[in-house]
Amino acid sequence: MADTMIGVIGGSGLYQIEGLDGAEWTRVDSPWGNPSDQILTGTLDGVKMAFLPRHGRGHVHSPSTVPYRANIDALKRLGVTDVISVSACGSFREDMAPGDFVIVDQFIDRTFAREKSFFGTGCVAHVSVAHPTCPRLGAACAQAAGVAGITVHDGGTYLAMEGPQFSTLAESKMYREVWGADVIGMTNMPEAKLAREAELCYASVAMITDYDSWHPHHGEVDVSQIIATLMGNADKAREMVRRLPALLGAERAPCPHGCDRALDNAVLTAPEARDAALVARLDAVAGRVLG
Repeated sequence: MADTMIGVIGGSGLYQIEGLDGAEWTRVDSPWGNPSDQILTGTLDGVKMAFLPRHGRGHVHSPSTVPYRANIDALKRLGVTDVISVSACGSFREDMAPGDFVIVDQFIDRTFAREKSFFGTGCVAHVSVAHPTCPRLGAACAQAAGVAGITVHDGGTYLAMEGPQFSTLAESKMYREVWGADVIGMTNMPEAKLAREAELCYASVAMITDYDSWHPHHGEVDVSQIIATLMGNADKAREMVRRLPALLGAERAPCPHGCDRALDNAVLTAPEARDAALVARLDAVAGRVLG
């Protein structure tokens, strides 16, 4: 058994988690650059917690400039075992209404301007993301949200777009009607892929703010309306997070779905051919298998 440490990556509108015992903003240095911000650490009901505002306090990073690799690496260095991603999203489904939460279990990645892997020339690895989120962690989030009185949908496909602009009407209709996506956002990729490479359990909680642009009775996305919904969603997210320690516990067994062993057979580069500098940067992410 190992100690549980819950890492929450807060999206738009969620820049702070209240109620942590021994709360302290901590700077974590990463060989992959500076994380989005310092990380708020502490304990909640006896369980270690870490909170990282994805866009930085004051919302300084756009979806394309979020330092995803540094963020995941920094959480792993702190000892985080379970990552809860909380992000604002648009909905492609009438029944997934603004204010509802969706526990995402699949992604369509349409981003193109981001570094998507810790590995590369000199140390090549391929991990499976057939099931990109952790069912155990997603179930805990669904239960916590339900207990908090939030309308929660268990399962959904998240279309990750590059942004920062919202979708055209034609794109919105295609994502909804042809591709079958349920929600749309700009930040869960490559975050989910990197979490898998770092052998971290990852759950994605999409907080719906709008109906994107497909809905005939809601018109195009309006930022002022989104911000109003964001504030209510952020309060709901805090209520959900407060209930997670009791569900996950202070001690943690190996992930039954193998998230924490994702690199077991992933590295292809022979030991003698590995780039020493890259291997050194991978010390937190892949030290378990690289030695």
